[in-house]
Amino acid sequence: MTTFSASAATALQLITTLDAELLTIVGRSLSVSATACALACAVGLVLGAWLGVARFAGRGAVLTLLNTFLAVPSVVVGLVIYLLLSRSGPLGFLGWLFSFKAMVLAQAVLVLPVVTALTRQAVEDAQNLHGEQLQSLGARPLVRSLLLAWDERYALLTVLIASFGRAISEVGAVMIVGGNIDGFTRVMTTAIALETSKGDLPLALGLGLILLGVVLLLNVLIALVRRWRESQENGVEPSLPLGVSV
Repeated sequence: MTTFSASAATALQLITTLDAELLTIVGRSLSVSATACALACAVGLVLGAWLGVARFAGRGAVLTLLNTFLAVPSVVVGLVIYLLLSRSGPLGFLGWLFSFKAMVLAQAVLVLPVVTALTRQAVEDAQNLHGEQLQSLGARPLVRSLLLAWDERYALLTVLIASFGRAISEVGAVMIVGGNIDGFTRVMTTAIALETSKGDLPLALGLGLILLGVVLLLNVLIALVRRWRESQENGVEPSLPLGVSV
């Protein structure tokens, strides 16, 4: 039996037997990403909806800056958050460095531009279709943005799922601000990097399989939401793919 096949067999055994260490890392990773997404979406949905409707001087520059943040490397975000939370930094008094809160903050900062940009695009497209009608009824920009965001709620649900996938697959920022401390700040991505460097391939493979499964599940959910949205718009009873039944 090769090293890969032996490691894969052991990894599957860790998953099927619900290994305590593996479950702890997975649970922490899901908690960090879910909390970060909740915070980022609470701000990003409102801000993105407003940017999709509002027209003001310098809007083009703001959108260019927003799109730039989409491509910022996660390690750069991690470095900035590290400097802010360090003892000599402006937020050092919080004592968050190398903690759960620091990882949540780093992932929230990473996800915020994604949520804002995708929401802005969805609402702006809706604004081009229905904005004039709402404006003729006297709806102000903020009200229009909220109404159009609600009208595009199914598309925005896809945005939420995609943002969670962005957060849970991130490694650079959380490793910098969390420190990858065993039992405290170790999440799936940082654990995979560490265990691979140590040569503990079974645990790394087990976490990798679970992470791959989470990402696959997110993509299936996005496909289901899109199909359901299309069926709702066309007035057709939705059908589930791949023979899935409820």
